[in-house]
Amino acid sequence: MIDYREKIADALQPAMEGISREEILEMIETPADSKMGDYALPCFKLAKVLRKAPPMIAKGIAESIADDPMFAKVEQVNAYVNMFLDRKDLAGEVVGEVLAQGGDYGRSDLGGGRKVIVEYSSPNIAKPFHIGHIRSTVIGSSIANIYDYLGYDVFRINHLGDYGTQFGKMIVAYRRWGNREDVEREPISTLLDYYKRFHEEAEKDPSLEDEARATFTRLEHGEPEEVELWQWFRDESLKEFNRVYDMLGIRFDSYNGESFYSDKMPRFVKELEDKGLLEEDDGAQIVRLDDYDLPVALITKSDGSTLYITRDIAAAVYRKETYDFYKNIYVVASQQNLHFQQWIQILEMMGYEWARDCVHVPFGLVSMEEGTMSTREGRVIFLEDVLNRAVDQTREIIKEKNVNTENIEETAAAVGIGAVIFNELSNYRIKDYVFSWEHVLNFEGETGPYVQYTHARACSILRNAGEDIVAKAKAGFDPNFLTGDSANELIKLLYAFPQVVAEAGEKYEPSIVTRHIVDIAQAYNRFYHDEHILVEDEAEKTAKVALVMAAKYTLAAGLALLGMKAPERM
Repeated sequence: MIDYREKIADALQPAMEGISREEILEMIETPADSKMGDYALPCFKLAKVLRKAPPMIAKGIAESIADDPMFAKVEQVNAYVNMFLDRKDLAGEVVGEVLAQGGDYGRSDLGGGRKVIVEYSSPNIAKPFHIGHIRSTVIGSSIANIYDYLGYDVFRINHLGDYGTQFGKMIVAYRRWGNREDVEREPISTLLDYYKRFHEEAEKDPSLEDEARATFTRLEHGEPEEVELWQWFRDESLKEFNRVYDMLGIRFDSYNGESFYSDKMPRFVKELEDKGLLEEDDGAQIVRLDDYDLPVALITKSDGSTLYITRDIAAAVYRKETYDFYKNIYVVASQQNLHFQQWIQILEMMGYEWARDCVHVPFGLVSMEEGTMSTREGRVIFLEDVLNRAVDQTREIIKEKNVNTENIEETAAAVGIGAVIFNELSNYRIKDYVFSWEHVLNFEGETGPYVQYTHARACSILRNAGEDIVAKAKAGFDPNFLTGDSANELIKLLYAFPQVVAEAGEKYEPSIVTRHIVDIAQAYNRFYHDEHILVEDEAEKTAKVALVMAAKYTLAAGLALLGMKAPERM
């Protein structure tokens, strides 16, 4: 597709002597108000170079490009050159390109097949998969989808929390108060009850904490009974987790968690020691990071057990040696900012030149109206309950409104679960928020169901147009019928979509895609309202159906990047 910024820079170059093409590209703006043009050039910065007042410079530049056939109009307004593209040419270029690419519109080879690892979700086994986990899960999945769409070779990792003293606690609790039948019937809720009881009992009998530490040490040393129980807890947990992942349509290429690196850590403790980075401090092993304005990093405790930093160093090196990644992306809450700063700095101190290719993508926290979620205190909302409730509510709406759908259950799942995903991805990922049932299950306004409904409405138009007109639209159309204001605004948003996807990848920010497809949905609905689409004149109808089809393809592509389905009937 034509890059209009590049073409405009070429057109402007002769009138901007002494200004490099790169500088011109940086100066070109997209006005927030379309009345000020499709593109604009502010001339304030040119005053020193060209030794003229900015309005005079703008006047000269506007006159120099006024006859370029790319523009319908060029005007000087004070110190700005406002440029209006020829609407017919823009419509022909953009709609034609979308129809040519179809469901792959916006896909690119920007990544060149380079390997990108995305680590996300990463719940702790034997603990509930609660609403707090949804952020890492859907943000990470969307980032992985975006990088895949941009032509990278994406490898998705669920770094399970399946190691640490808490498993000593779980084993102790199970042996004292548990039974196999209860665990197999309701794995997570039963294990959660055991975990809560452990902490209640430990307040009365602190020796339980020592017993749990000793049990975890036996697990670390591979004692068969402890390993068998731990593996069972892991397997039962994954059954529940995978049920939720299936509902969300989320997949992984690896479930290698913390335990996978347990036998790989001694190599890096020794390497830190050999490179003179390790110090002993009251029996513990530490790395000082004072020179980098970071606190001391604990590598091993006084009892010799390892910590998250040790495991993350081992995991990063394993991933580089195994996959030779271009980027190693960690979608982990902002609470862990310091941890990532420390271990990436340590990797760099160890001489790993690729350390800064490890990227922490933080996100804000979810809290409940009653306060911060706490597994220990049992104050959690199960993610599966949220998804089921969203599906149930959507099913009731479908029945109440007598929605024309071939499969009520399939549509209810697509729309209800889509609403939850969209809610998570609609704001900047770094923002904290308080979980509210009312907000999550509100389908009015700028929501996932609104975008999905717009897609379904476009599908309905295409069905009513008939296969013959749809085929003709794909084969060719007259863009002269797509020059009205609402059509033009929609076309400009479709044109911007590939760049929006690239920006979302660069900034690790799915909400950029979310907001853009809401804008496309709103623009489509204005076009639908302003223009009669299925008119008598076949040429006009064919052109308008072509634009409807282009909007449908783009909305479906955007929803897929978020991890949502695009129902054809709603």
